[in-house]
Amino acid sequence: MKRSTQKILTTHTGSLPRPARLLEMMVSTEMSRLKDDPGFRAAVHSAVAEMVRLQTGNGIDVINDGEQSKANYGIYIKERLTGFGGVGKPMSFSDLEPYPEYYERVFPSAMRMPMGGCNGPVSYIGQAEVDRDIANFKAAAADVRYEEAFMSAASPGIIAHFLDNEYYPSDQDYLMAVADAMKVEYERLHAAGFIVQVDCPDLAMARCEKGFAHASLSEFQKAAELHVEALNRALAGIPPHALRMHLCWGNYEGPHHHDVELKDIIDIVLKARPAGIVLEACNPRHEHEWKVFEGRKLPPEKVLIPGVIDTVTNFVEHPELVAQRIERWARVVGRENVIAGTDCGFASGAAYLTVYPDIAWLKLRSLVEGARIASSRLW
Repeated sequence: MKRSTQKILTTHTGSLPRPARLLEMMVSTEMSRLKDDPGFRAAVHSAVAEMVRLQTGNGIDVINDGEQSKANYGIYIKERLTGFGGVGKPMSFSDLEPYPEYYERVFPSAMRMPMGGCNGPVSYIGQAEVDRDIANFKAAAADVRYEEAFMSAASPGIIAHFLDNEYYPSDQDYLMAVADAMKVEYERLHAAGFIVQVDCPDLAMARCEKGFAHASLSEFQKAAELHVEALNRALAGIPPHALRMHLCWGNYEGPHHHDVELKDIIDIVLKARPAGIVLEACNPRHEHEWKVFEGRKLPPEKVLIPGVIDTVTNFVEHPELVAQRIERWARVVGRENVIAGTDCGFASGAAYLTVYPDIAWLKLRSLVEGARIASSRLW
């Protein structure tokens, strides 16, 4: 993983808005039926090429495929693993429950249906799908200039969080089975030459969802420790410098007053193998948490990728504000240890767009311009 040795590098968290044709296909047909459809494959191939062109054209340094083949950053994996024919439990957000009318506006009831469950042995069968993602990205990136490239994959913990255990004798057995299966995808992405980003909202967002909403902090921390153990088990064959992880409190506009604080989980997060830590760092609930690193030294092998662009509002951040945010992080952890990023994805679920697609690109251009301003003052 490159560091910001000559300027502040720029990147984003992963998902980018799908073109209208691809989005229409995703919302009108089940993904299990789409994945082998020639028309869908062609639409994904075209969309990845467009996302790479837009990223490089707007000056993003560390690019990806925009997750164009995935309808959801976490549960896409149901098409790549065996054992997921169960029902599962509905999603819930404890910060929204006291406000049912607003809850319905943010997450309509239809979106809160169970995502599925594990009702059989878990194994990986998605080699063809991940290889197709790799081929699409490599083709799109072949003739453009960029600093580095990454591809995203769901962490064992977020898979186990979204898709409930209905088969294994314990949740720990289930989590480790998922970790062993997901090694295939992670190692395939690494072998293809990409930085592997594992999406780990389970280490933060899960605090106010499902069974953890009413758990004690120590109970949640114990669960997070186990999730990091599973993550490290799955990533054991990949060097830390070839890995980054995304830490997230939920990519939605809500109170977030039940969010676990970064200071209460940072020591757990830093035990994970990935060298890069992509984290929410500019929304109103978490922007202050740069102060955690005033009292907690960043280990020398780690790189922070703080969000300096919000992903749930249509405000376009002023480049000067972006620069100030970058410089604040550079002061506490060192300029070479900062890559400028976004709080989360712009389309974590393909149809869940809180930021209008064209405005998402305006925001990313502001990210690049803010990084340029900060670089001129830091070097």
